[in-house]
Amino acid sequence: MMNKKMTSALGVIALAAMASTALAELPADQVARLGKDLTPVGGEMAGNAAGTIPAWDGGLKSAADAGFPDFKSGGHHPDPYADDAVLYTVNAANMAQYDDILSVGNKALLKAYPDTYVMKVYPTHRSAAYPQRIYDATKITAANATMVTGGNGVTNSIAGVPFPIPDNGLQVFWNHILRFRADSAKRSIGQAPVTRSGSYTLVKFEDKFMGAYSTPGMTEEKLDNVIIYFLQAVAAPARLAGEILLVHETMDQNKENRRAWIYNPGQRRVRRAPNVAFDNPRTASDGLATSDQFDMMNGSPERYDWKLVGKKEILVPYNSYQLHSNKVKYKDLLTPLHINQDLARYELHRVWVVDATLKEGTRHVYKRRTYYVDEDSWQILLVDCYDNRDQLWRVQEGYAINYYDQPNLWTTLDTTIDLQSGRYLAIGLNNEERITYDFNEEYSLQDFSPGALRRAGVR
Repeated sequence: MMNKKMTSALGVIALAAMASTALAELPADQVARLGKDLTPVGGEMAGNAAGTIPAWDGGLKSAADAGFPDFKSGGHHPDPYADDAVLYTVNAANMAQYDDILSVGNKALLKAYPDTYVMKVYPTHRSAAYPQRIYDATKITAANATMVTGGNGVTNSIAGVPFPIPDNGLQVFWNHILRFRADSAKRSIGQAPVTRSGSYTLVKFEDKFMGAYSTPGMTEEKLDNVIIYFLQAVAAPARLAGEILLVHETMDQNKENRRAWIYNPGQRRVRRAPNVAFDNPRTASDGLATSDQFDMMNGSPERYDWKLVGKKEILVPYNSYQLHSNKVKYKDLLTPLHINQDLARYELHRVWVVDATLKEGTRHVYKRRTYYVDEDSWQILLVDCYDNRDQLWRVQEGYAINYYDQPNLWTTLDTTIDLQSGRYLAIGLNNEERITYDFNEEYSLQDFSPGALRRAGVR
């Protein structure tokens, strides 16, 4: 039952697509499949033959649908699957039995930390859902979206998933970048660079988002080439507090690269920040993650060749509500070498597998990365990161939940685990925060201007 094979037909399609420069809109007969044999964003509607993956039934469309009609945005989302029992546990001793449904990174973690790294597997719930307007927009977008020359941007695309039936790796990349998260949101989160012994200094962020790409009534002209506005203020520790990062993420990066600014409280000035991209270190990450690993992957795809390997059934972190719970303390979650695996939940899901290989003549600390992308949401859930010696270096895990008050499927915690140093970075910690994700906030473009950045600088 556990012997799942990569879909060979998709591999052939992927190779053919990579040999072609045709990155055109989806034919009408293929668009018509959305909402029929495919979900409204392109996943397979049916379950698998073994019955271990159920059919998609619409996911969790609201807080009431999740069983919590009185839930208020900004709180810690109660677990709709809290009564589920563990089906089985994968560990170093029995991992060979589950070889076909494990990512390369998870196999490496099981081998590296045999005494502590285990994977508790629960029943699969295809909880992913988006607002109906995103589904409606996907049908329109899919019929018209095209990639710019070189694949470094998308045109003729608003609000929806641009390539719900992908035939190359770049299309999967852009589906992740342009997936729906929120029209606007604010959140309070923590980031912890954890040493081999388990010690850490918690960095606290206050983040604000405005998802211009998905805003109701948006057009490409109004979009002005910016798909998301993002502002991140460091709230703690004291030595970093007051630093603010502002990002305007662009859609056609051939036309214009990401715009970024930083407010430095020591200098009391705002300056452009072109280095907030690619493999430059992420804010306060202690060198454990690159800028383009934020949100599992972001920015420009231009330094890599993207190959669509196919679709596969594997164990992935999913419905990770325990890691979002306010009943969990950071000291209990952040254990040495990796997070407390007793709190992690894994389920069997179908994912798109994409290999990104560094182009000849370009530079990045990761020579190759393998992405495992959820078919129901286009959220990247796992990444295997290789160094320039072709050795597996770091493993990313994205612990997703459905924020059913929105709804959307997004991570509540991301980790980047360094197999070579025994350290890891955890970001998204909100267990001890008063506010998690509040989707009721409303912003204007002025709230994300360099001038607003200057006004926000209070230190």
